[in-house]
Amino acid sequence: MHSGTFRARQVIVFLFFLLSLTILLSRLLYLQAIRHKFFSKIADEQHSISIELPPKRGTIFDRNMRVLAVNLNNDSIFANAREVKNKRGTSRVLSSILNLKEDFIYERLSRDKSFVWIKRKITRDESLTIKRLKLDGIGLIKESKRYYPNRTLACHLLGVVDIDNIGLEGLELYYNRYLKGENGWLSSTQDARRVLLESYQDEYVPPKDGFNLVLTIDEVIQHIAERELLKAYEKYNAKGASIIVMDPRSGDILALANLPNYDLNSPGTRSNESIRNRAINDFFEPGSVFKIVTASAALEEGEVDFGNKFYCENGAYKVGRRVLHDHRPHGVLTFREVIEKSSNIGTVKVAATFGSSVMYKYMRGFGVYDKTGVDLPGEVLGMNRPLSKWSGVSMLAIPMGQEVTVTAMQLASAISVIADNGYLVRPRIVSAVVDENGRAVKEFPPKIVRKVLSPKTAAKMRALLMGVVETGTGKKAKIEDYNAGGKTGTAQKVEGGTYSHERFIASFIGFAPVEKPEISVVICVDEPQPVYYGGDVAAPVFKNVADESLKYLGTKGAKAVI
Repeated sequence: MHSGTFRARQVIVFLFFLLSLTILLSRLLYLQAIRHKFFSKIADEQHSISIELPPKRGTIFDRNMRVLAVNLNNDSIFANAREVKNKRGTSRVLSSILNLKEDFIYERLSRDKSFVWIKRKITRDESLTIKRLKLDGIGLIKESKRYYPNRTLACHLLGVVDIDNIGLEGLELYYNRYLKGENGWLSSTQDARRVLLESYQDEYVPPKDGFNLVLTIDEVIQHIAERELLKAYEKYNAKGASIIVMDPRSGDILALANLPNYDLNSPGTRSNESIRNRAINDFFEPGSVFKIVTASAALEEGEVDFGNKFYCENGAYKVGRRVLHDHRPHGVLTFREVIEKSSNIGTVKVAATFGSSVMYKYMRGFGVYDKTGVDLPGEVLGMNRPLSKWSGVSMLAIPMGQEVTVTAMQLASAISVIADNGYLVRPRIVSAVVDENGRAVKEFPPKIVRKVLSPKTAAKMRALLMGVVETGTGKKAKIEDYNAGGKTGTAQKVEGGTYSHERFIASFIGFAPVEKPEISVVICVDEPQPVYYGGDVAAPVFKNVADESLKYLGTKGAKAVI
C-alpha cells in the first residue's frame, strides 16, 4: 500500500520535472531559434552605442594672425532621466545653479529616456558646482563653444554661431562651409552601467576640423576705428554710426565697425538696433560726398578745369519751381572753390556742362548701381532709377547727392577709385582659407572691377580733395604729419516724402597720404545732435583714425604740394 503510493508520487514528480524541462527547452528553443534576431537586436541596442563626434570649428585670424574667434571646450550638462530618483528635488537644485526654470528641467527629467540635454555649454562656475554635488543621473560632457576674445570688436563682421556651432551671421555664416568641418562617428560597446569599453570599439571615424580664415582686418586699426567712432557717437548723441577703413589699392578692408554694437559672447542680450551691419545693410542719400562723382565726370570729360568760374547766385538759385540753396551764400567761384566750399549751386552748374547721360555713365562707373560684392551676407542695393526714369529736375538733385542712394561700402569703393588712380576694386574681408598648418586651401586675390578714370584725372581729383581738407569744409580732417584729401557731406533724411530739417546724416570720405594713398576712410553718423555738419562731426574722426593708422603702418609723413 505504502509502496504503491510512494511509486505514484515518484511518477508524478518525475512527470512534473519532465514537463518543466520540456517547457524550458521549448522556451529556450523558441528564444534561440525563432526569436534570436529580435533579442539580439535588443542586446545590441543596450550594449552598442554610436556617438557623433563634432569637429572643431575653424579659427578666425586677423591679417597678422591675431585670434578674433576660436573654439574652446566647455562642459554641457545632461541627464539619464531613468536614473534620477528625486526628480523634483534635482530640478530645484539645477534651477538655482543654471538659472533655468524649474518646470523646464522637471519636464526633461520626467521623460523616459537615458539621455536628455539640460543645458549646453555652461560656465566654469556652474560646472564646478554640479561636479561637487554628484547628483544621481546627472552628467557632464565636453563640447566646443565659440569664443571671441575681444568681445565687441568687429562684431558685425564676425557674426555669431548657434549652439551647434553653425554660422548665423557675418563671416561665420558667409564662410560656414569652410569653418564648420565634418562630424565623425564612434561605434562602441558599453557595459550595464553605460561605461564605454575602449577595447571594444567597432568603428571610429575621426571628425574633420574646420579650416581657418585669415582676414584682411587689422586688429589694431579696428581698435582705433571703433574707439574714435564711439567718441563721435556719444558726443553727438547719434542714432547710429559706421566706419570703414580700406586699402584702396587691394580692396582690403582693414577695419569695419558700426554703432550700436554688441558682445559676441552674449548674443542673446542684443537689441534690434545693435544687430544690423549698417555699413552694408543701410542705404541713404549721400549728400555732398557724392560731389566727387560729379567733379570726376567734369574733369574726365574735359568740360572744366580748376580755374573755370561759376556764378553761385549768392546762395539761392531758382530753376523753374525749384530753388537750390547753399549753406552759405557765394558769388563767383572757381571750379576748385565750388568743391572746396561744397556749393550745391556751383556743383549743379558744373553738371550742366556735360548733361544727364554723362552723369549716369559715371554713376555706373563708380558702382552706384551695383553691389560692391564684399564677402559679407546681407549687402543691399539702393533705390536708384535708370536714366530713362529721371525727371526734369533730376539733374538739379543728383549731382549734389540727392535722388540717389548708396551704402557706406559703396562710398568706400567710390573714394578708393580716386585714391587708386582711377580703378574700382572689389572690397574683400577674407584673404585666404588655411588648414591647421597654415597652408592655403583657397585664396581670394584682389580683383579690379574696372577702370573708371584716367590716372591724370584721379591725380587732379586727389589735389582737388586735398584742397577741401586744407582750406575748405573739411579742415577738421587735416592731419599734422600727412597730406590728406576728402569730402564732407551733410545729407537731409527723407521723412514722409519730404526732406527733414531736423534729421541728418553727417559724413566724411577721404584718403591719405595724398601722394600715394595707403588708406581710404568712410565715416557716416546717423542723426547727430545738436551739431550735424559732416565737417564738424565726421571729419575729426577721419583725422584721428588716419593719423594713428598711418603711423602704425609705418607710413612716412610728407607735406607736398600737389
